[in-house]
Amino acid sequence: MATLIEAQAASGASAATLRPQNRRNVRETLARYRWLLFLMLPGIIYFLLFRFWPMYGAQIAFRDYIPFLGIEGSPWVGWEHFETFFTNPDFPRLLRNTLILAALSLFIAFPLTIVMALLLNELRLNILKRTVQTLVYVPHFLSWTVVVSLTGLLFAIGNGPLWTLLNDVMGTETNFLADPAWFRPLIVLQDVWKNTGWGTIIFLAALAGVDQEQYEAAIIDGAGRWQRVWHITLPSIRSTIIVLLILQTGQILNTGFEQIYLMSNALNRTVADVFDTYVYFVGIQQGSYSYATAVGLAKAIVGVILIFGTNWLAKRFNQQGIF
Repeated sequence: MATLIEAQAASGASAATLRPQNRRNVRETLARYRWLLFLMLPGIIYFLLFRFWPMYGAQIAFRDYIPFLGIEGSPWVGWEHFETFFTNPDFPRLLRNTLILAALSLFIAFPLTIVMALLLNELRLNILKRTVQTLVYVPHFLSWTVVVSLTGLLFAIGNGPLWTLLNDVMGTETNFLADPAWFRPLIVLQDVWKNTGWGTIIFLAALAGVDQEQYEAAIIDGAGRWQRVWHITLPSIRSTIIVLLILQTGQILNTGFEQIYLMSNALNRTVADVFDTYVYFVGIQQGSYSYATAVGLAKAIVGVILIFGTNWLAKRFNQQGIF
């Protein structure tokens, strides 16, 4: 018994001795990396103000929010708004439109980003490589308003260059901007043109870290260019692809408001309505703030579940996840 008491006393003394040392180590670490922490400060402030603080207002999804009463004064209704949303006749159509656009982005736009990075990486003339990189990066800096305006000019009825060309080829007079069948192809084409070049930055950075000796050894063994890409390049950036795929999956219900809203009209509304535009219509135009918040919160919860699910699948297949 005495031995046990002495051991506990010794461990308590050692823990008390370690606490000042740990605090000193923390202070030294903060002092050493003070400039890196200073550079992190704008990002931390951004997330605190625009990501974490607004979560306080998410409780109105469970209240019948009345602006004059405030958040705390509004009556509590529980899951009523969520039940209304999931039983709404528009829910299947919104879910279908959102998932189709998300799937097109995931299976077309995302792989094209990888293909573009591989093609740029294969260019050996630096001047040509930099020129092509600049040209494919530029569209990212254009707003969706400009992109949609350019689309409207290209597909304008009667005098649009692409409208004239496509209708001459097909022998029709299709209004591409109003035809529901053409809404999704136009959305995907806009997304590919605007974001593919910008999305190659991370992959090009990953490709820069590939060991060049592996390529030299493969060339000596007689491997062709496509064999080197398949057996060396792609396996080397596999972890980067998986991490970005997991993040992309978490955003599967976020199809983007601005692009969809600007491209939608009364004639293509049946395929253009998605969760993002629905939140705007019911929340801003109709003033149903609590209901719109419930829809947005449901989207966020699904996104978190998808991130954890895809990360778990990646770990199950012995791949590196994001956590």
